[in-house]
Amino acid sequence: MGLAPLAVQKIFETLRLIAEQGMTLLLVEQNARLALEASRRGYVLEGGQIVHHDESPSLLASPRVRAAYLGA
Repeated sequence: MGLAPLAVQKIFETLRLIAEQGMTLLLVEQNARLALEASRRGYVLEGGQIVHHDESPSLLASPRVRAAYLGA
């Protein structure tokens, strides 16, 4: 189960507004695409270890990250 799509949309809108005001946020989210679209940097964990980290647009464009985590 997860949150209803409209609730998820509202939560991410609120997070973006908070970030635009200069607040730093730490987001732990299973929806990797949505999290990377809403963030400036991303860290991918496997087994408790950071296996990928970069600016979010780079992670979204990475063939390796796309194949493993974004369903591409």
